[in-house]
Amino acid sequence: MSDPALPPGVAVTKSRRGSLIEWAIVVCLAASAGAAFEALRPAASTAADKPMQETTASAPSAQASTIVDLPPIVTNLGAPQDTWVRLEGSIIFDPKTLPHPEAVASQIGDDVLAYLRTVSLHQLEGPIGLENIRQDLNERAATRSGGKVHAFVIRTLVVQ
Repeated sequence: MSDPALPPGVAVTKSRRGSLIEWAIVVCLAASAGAAFEALRPAASTAADKPMQETTASAPSAQASTIVDLPPIVTNLGAPQDTWVRLEGSIIFDPKTLPHPEAVASQIGDDVLAYLRTVSLHQLEGPIGLENIRQDLNERAATRSGGKVHAFVIRTLVVQ
């Protein structure tokens, strides 16, 4: 092995000690970068840090949520017309605020069908496209239910 900057006939030899020092420097840099990222991460709060009132107030709302599955929605996309999509989703809501979830679920299903007919294949590509669709469907479900639906969950999304 020869270096083009060295005169001809002079070979460069690496010592085991030099490789060990380089390796130690890389490990130290990686450890310090990891420690810096860990220091920047927000501290996780424990249940002991929260007052007892907040813990008891949040527990019933988590248990009171109900999930209703929507029937599968199959339609073609807005562009290209020969591309089909099948979406299976669910809505999460509080049964005390939404007495007739089946009626609202069918309205949300119709709204999702109309929305998917306007979406192009390009809008569904990649994780950002999926996140945008998820946000749009959450907004539509909340709007259609008057804010009573907490979330629209996409269980499956198949594009063919």
